[in-house]
Amino acid sequence: MDQLLSSKALSPKALSAVPFMRADGVTNLSRRSFLGFGTSALVLGALVPGLPRIARAAEATAIKPGTRVPAFLVIGKDNTVTLLSPFVEGGQGISTGMAQIVGEELDVNPSRFTVECAPPGPDYAVINGLRMTGGSFSTRSSYPLMRKLGATARDMMIRTAAKRLKVKPESLTTEDGHVVHAASGKKLAYGDLAAEALTLKPNESVALRDPATFRYIKQPVARLDVRAKSTGKAVYAIDQKLDGMLYAAVQHAPNLGTTVESVANESAVAAMPGVHSVHRLPGAVAVAADSWWRARKAVEALQVGWSKPKATGFDTVAADYSSQGILAALKSSTASGASAESEGDTAAAFATADKVVEAEYDAPYLAHGQLEPPSSMARFNADGTLELWVPNQMPELFQSVAAQASGLPPEKVILHTPILGGFFGRHFLYGSSNPFLQAIQLAKATKRPVKVLWSREEEFRMDAVRPLSFSRFKAALDKDGRPTAIQVRTVGEGPIGRWFGSVFPGPVDASAVEGITEKPYAIPNRSMEYVKVAHPVTIAFWRSVGHSMNDFFYEGFLDEIAVAGGRDPFELRMELLKDKPRHQKLLQTVAAMSGGWKRGPYEADGGKRARGVSMASPFGSETATIAEVSIEGGETRVHNVWVAFDPGSIVNPAIVKSQVESAVALGLSATLFEELVYKDGVRQSHNFDEYPILTRRSMPAVHVEIVESGAPMGGVGEPGLPGVPPAVVNAVAALTGQRIRSLPLAKAKIDV
Repeated sequence: MDQLLSSKALSPKALSAVPFMRADGVTNLSRRSFLGFGTSALVLGALVPGLPRIARAAEATAIKPGTRVPAFLVIGKDNTVTLLSPFVEGGQGISTGMAQIVGEELDVNPSRFTVECAPPGPDYAVINGLRMTGGSFSTRSSYPLMRKLGATARDMMIRTAAKRLKVKPESLTTEDGHVVHAASGKKLAYGDLAAEALTLKPNESVALRDPATFRYIKQPVARLDVRAKSTGKAVYAIDQKLDGMLYAAVQHAPNLGTTVESVANESAVAAMPGVHSVHRLPGAVAVAADSWWRARKAVEALQVGWSKPKATGFDTVAADYSSQGILAALKSSTASGASAESEGDTAAAFATADKVVEAEYDAPYLAHGQLEPPSSMARFNADGTLELWVPNQMPELFQSVAAQASGLPPEKVILHTPILGGFFGRHFLYGSSNPFLQAIQLAKATKRPVKVLWSREEEFRMDAVRPLSFSRFKAALDKDGRPTAIQVRTVGEGPIGRWFGSVFPGPVDASAVEGITEKPYAIPNRSMEYVKVAHPVTIAFWRSVGHSMNDFFYEGFLDEIAVAGGRDPFELRMELLKDKPRHQKLLQTVAAMSGGWKRGPYEADGGKRARGVSMASPFGSETATIAEVSIEGGETRVHNVWVAFDPGSIVNPAIVKSQVESAVALGLSATLFEELVYKDGVRQSHNFDEYPILTRRSMPAVHVEIVESGAPMGGVGEPGLPGVPPAVVNAVAALTGQRIRSLPLAKAKIDV
């Protein structure tokens, strides 16, 4: 994801090659079509076939993202401040963080802010010309710009007040939303100045506050959305209603790529109470009714004849594929790989090795499994506009795709982005994981506003999944047990290669190998290769993307190296990081947090426990993790997780800690329980009763310490996850002597 957000990747020329994903989730890799991955109107106009280009290109060219203060700030007569944020609030605290950054420089207490997601528009393409919320990138990408925005607005208030008071701007200061003239004792509220001030031409250069005087940044400012969420007043997509609205429920095809051939009882279902109409959609049937419950009961009653499953677009995979068969195909692949990393002479190191260690690791397909069900609303208005309420992570993308789907120009599509019940990479792909295209189709067909809500079963059927993955490791050790070479072969496919392969035409998919390549350890000879084997299912981003499994693979194998060489895993890491003080400090910090490193087994609370350690370097941040486990009735029980977290610098320590804690929970859920299984080309999990996730009983105590190294600001939302699986599995190995190389642990028989 970091690679996806780099400035080089975001050039219009590069993005013009992005593939288009059809509504049924099947990829068309034609270079002339488009996923809908857009930024400013200029880029969107250039990328989406058939969309109006000239007017929107001119509009985008005329606007430098992040510079027009009135596009971001609305200051009322009552001195209230509304910030139109470029980013989507999805529980990660971005609204509070943006209020802290802007409020610091504007000189307004963040608690007085109301933060809303800005509508589509070129003003908000603040990430190298791109607008998106994801990749743990929002704060670190926009921090300087949003500080300058606040300082610019403050300067405009001061200049307006100076004109009114007939004094020099230098004689004025500000105080929590007021301009103050100390000499006369006069004070003017921003609300009285805003109408005039926001019409001024912004100064190109404005002074920023000295970080030593920060009052809000780096403070644990309370979340702005806590009260609304805790009192049930927060409005998600599922909560919204429109006058005259129909509710729609959907039944999707059981196999990817199949279509409706017949509906045996369509007339009978259409006559059911409250049913408005029955519809056939690409790869689905839908019922619109006067309540969602009636719509759901009706659509579930439809007797649909589906077309016969065919190969899913990948010629080498049969339509009756299974998880077991796909993993076997990855393991048995003999295709030559592309070099993902190469350093030194691994062949020579293996030829002179005192000992050679080998292992294979794999991780399963995973669903996103978030609690918010997918829903969207669509309404065609009398003025010819299409209005949408759509959970998404890229407003301009969804606006452009909606325009293409409806046949309207983008300026006729009004997109509302509600708060989300979580991200996890799910809200990028509009085809397979979001019902808004179905809402557009049904609103057009019924000539009524329509709200589409997927049942939990349909969500599990359609969710784009984290890829199943496999890596084979080999290491050479010298006579002192130190690794002199490491060799890795990773086989599979990553989401960047799937969806943005034309942007990154090289043979190596960064999202498939991140967490295996560019590790900080001083192993002199390294050879990492990547072999692409396409999955026959719809894959997508998942929290921490490739790091979510690859750090488990690498850090687990590093423990195996330590054991094979008779070394302590913690001490070996310290030795291999002797020239990396930032990483050594994290290891020392997490050891101190846990009361001092001890691997175990040891006695605690009447039973045996052990600890495992791991490191990870995801999304520009660094982590060191220790997990403490026991085995109860053959199951792994995690008692404590300690995380030392270095994101370089921070905005809100309370939010940072809560994000790391939530990442630990999700990482544990994947480590202990989660697995999405395919059999005969069909997913076997249809709801949470068939897809176990972390329970309250299984949640350990989580201890987080933030270490600000002063390095460039890194991500926060995702980096806490990758260190958890290897730390837990390494602890299990220390306790039992059993090395688990395939997740989740629930499928392994573990004995003490």
